[in-house]
Amino acid sequence: MSDLDPRPHLHLTSDLYLAVDGGNSKTDVVLGDASGKVLATARGGTSSPHNIGLPGTVEVLGGLIAEARARAGLAAGTPIETIAVYLAGADLPIEVTRLHEAVSAQGWARRALVDNDCFALLRAGTSAPDAVAVVCGAGNNCVGRAADGRTARFVALGPISGDWGGGHDLAEHALREAARGEDGRGRPTALSAAVAAHFGLPTVEQVSIALHLGEVSRDRIPELTPLLFEAAAAGDGVASALVTRQASEILAQHRAAATRLDLLTAPHAVVLGGGVLQARIPQLHDAVVSGLHAQAPQATVTVLATPPVTGAALLALDTLNTTPDAEPILRAALSALT
Repeated sequence: MSDLDPRPHLHLTSDLYLAVDGGNSKTDVVLGDASGKVLATARGGTSSPHNIGLPGTVEVLGGLIAEARARAGLAAGTPIETIAVYLAGADLPIEVTRLHEAVSAQGWARRALVDNDCFALLRAGTSAPDAVAVVCGAGNNCVGRAADGRTARFVALGPISGDWGGGHDLAEHALREAARGEDGRGRPTALSAAVAAHFGLPTVEQVSIALHLGEVSRDRIPELTPLLFEAAAAGDGVASALVTRQASEILAQHRAAATRLDLLTAPHAVVLGGGVLQARIPQLHDAVVSGLHAQAPQATVTVLATPPVTGAALLALDTLNTTPDAEPILRAALSALT
């Protein structure tokens, strides 16, 4: 049975697929057929190999796939033609190869497509052959593709590969600036009082000590990202500078990817995705969109409005014998996912 269609599916086509989009916080699995119909969905926690290792990734995916098959009422021996797995943490070619080998070894489908989750987001956002996707969620990343088959991507290993920004990074910068603003090393900022109040402590110094001693979990630091945007919206100079830097980083990623693909001065689609960008926070959104139009006047900018797993499902559908109405049927079915 499906989350999206409670009726039992008694007649199933042999052209079935599995689609997986796995980020740093959640993993979505879709089981569907070549007509565009979604037979079942399942959701779990992170499946990024960077977070839980490759064996952990296989375990998470296996559980979610079994759940999706059960919800669809799929008999144990029913074959699946394609599985499309697009995960955060599949950044280097060797990581993609190892993930492909691990997925193929499970026998979940006859054919496996595997790559970074940014490519699923890109396909979800546009079918244009020339396109760039910039993702700003928990982290930052960017990929691009050209009509001639070339792709552009970044190593995306965090600070060691030059990365800056994303929700988690912004939260850590907010905490750092709050501490420095309080003790005089940095500029005064409303972040100091906001951070202390958020954790229910009198000062940021006490917040820092509590984090160091384990009295407050470091897993709570990402909670500070909304405070940063609130302070920036209220006119705080330190917070605004961080938001401006985030916008500049997003523009730099697009510029670098589009330049590699000879698209910067040519028509192409730009897809913005990830929780931070999809929130359309005015100060960030306006700076990014105006900056994109300035550096790539012929680009068409879209903020992703569908779940990224839609892209993984479309990439799987692309390998099957489908009809022209399969894509709109699939998009409509998955629009209910958030």
